[in-house]
Amino acid sequence: MTFDGRLLSGIGVVAAVVQSGSFVGAASVLGMTQSGVSRAVARLEQRVGARLFERHARAVVLTDEGRRFFERAAPLFAELDEAVNDVGRAATAVRGALRVSVNPLVLRMVLADQLSAFLAQYSDLSLSIAAQDVASDLVADGFDVAVRFGEPERPGHIVRRLTDTRVVTCASPVYLKRHGRPTHPRELAAHECIHYVDAGSGRPFAWEFHRKGRVEKVTVKGRLTLDDGETMLTLCEQGHGIAQVLEFAAPGLRKGKLVDLFPDWNGEHFPLYVEFPSRRQQPAKVRAFVDFVADVMKQA
Repeated sequence: MTFDGRLLSGIGVVAAVVQSGSFVGAASVLGMTQSGVSRAVARLEQRVGARLFERHARAVVLTDEGRRFFERAAPLFAELDEAVNDVGRAATAVRGALRVSVNPLVLRMVLADQLSAFLAQYSDLSLSIAAQDVASDLVADGFDVAVRFGEPERPGHIVRRLTDTRVVTCASPVYLKRHGRPTHPRELAAHECIHYVDAGSGRPFAWEFHRKGRVEKVTVKGRLTLDDGETMLTLCEQGHGIAQVLEFAAPGLRKGKLVDLFPDWNGEHFPLYVEFPSRRQQPAKVRAFVDFVADVMKQA
């Protein structure tokens, strides 16, 4: 389908002439010269192949052809104007459909309990959330916002760092009673460790320990490899083995179900970002969700 922009602009000029009753009045309303209005009408008349106005000394009136044309074109022009206004309102009103990609651990452990309260604030908003470990292409996959761990990989997108969560090496009191507590990361080679898969690479995360700028890499062994953080936490609390977890997502640390084995090696952090395609003409629904996630993470 081809679109003639001059046809649309010409209809707007015709509407202004009809509403004001003269070329002079239309020129004033549209911020054009009288000759510019006259040329626009002439181009439209040439395009439709009919004379639309009768020009008189004191007034301009529609011809029969012009009246039939305007009666059919005016409602379409009004709908287009309403469409423009509707999109404009989206910039200031939180409304419409919002599609979001969220890391599953963040969704279950942090956001899930707060989503009902968020939606209660905005009765004209519908929210669709996809739990995704792997970063998708926001634009290609139709997402408005993404909440992800790790450094953003797509140039040109707008990112906002929400938090840096500490990586904690922990075990349950049950495990430590059975196998003893390691006093240095190197001693983990003699313990049963739970591997966690990096969704980006498909391989288990390497175990690193950071302290005052120093990085210690340790090769660990273990018979269990998982790609679900909640399951890993559960098994760690049950005493299966030692795990590296994100502090904000491990309430067991605060409840005494898990023990931080190396509090002096606390320099490794993992960033959490919210990402969206563009800051330019950003809809209010995107701004509202980004602010919501940021507020929730401050309290986590």
